[in-house]
Amino acid sequence: MESRLRVQGHPIQPMLVTVPFGLFVCATVFDLTDLLGGPGILGEVGYWTVVAALVSAALAVAAGMVDLWDVPADRTRRTVVMFNLANAVMAVLFVFVCLARAGGPDRGASGGLLAVELLGLAIGAVGVRLGAVLVQRFDRHPGEAPTFDALGSAAGVGVEGPAHPTRS
Repeated sequence: MESRLRVQGHPIQPMLVTVPFGLFVCATVFDLTDLLGGPGILGEVGYWTVVAALVSAALAVAAGMVDLWDVPADRTRRTVVMFNLANAVMAVLFVFVCLARAGGPDRGASGGLLAVELLGLAIGAVGVRLGAVLVQRFDRHPGEAPTFDALGSAAGVGVEGPAHPTRS
């Protein structure tokens, strides 16, 4: 499977998915802290963090739809569809949370909304796992070492030391 949307040879969509998931986790932590008696501002911060996550999730879903066109109709397609579906369901649950909180004076979450957020994160974790499987399966480039040594050689530093030793 070759993604149409790539940066430096790596597919964009798996990178984009991490942003909303991380923001959803942060929003849930803010809401949990707010519910446990933290400063009232944390409810507002949690709300706006969900809004930012939903914007980034829309970008990830758009990239996922572009990539879906090139997936062959086999087991891989099922995995890609499940990956995108898990991320979309997570986003829909957080849309519900966001809409329920929009009318509140401090936009803080209730215990029920926190439970919906936790369910969304659990579903999102399944999506993250499926994304990791897809990246491991398809993001291998010929001659690329799957170790940290590959990062050193890309920066001009190999196992032997710097590629260009300094003059004394």
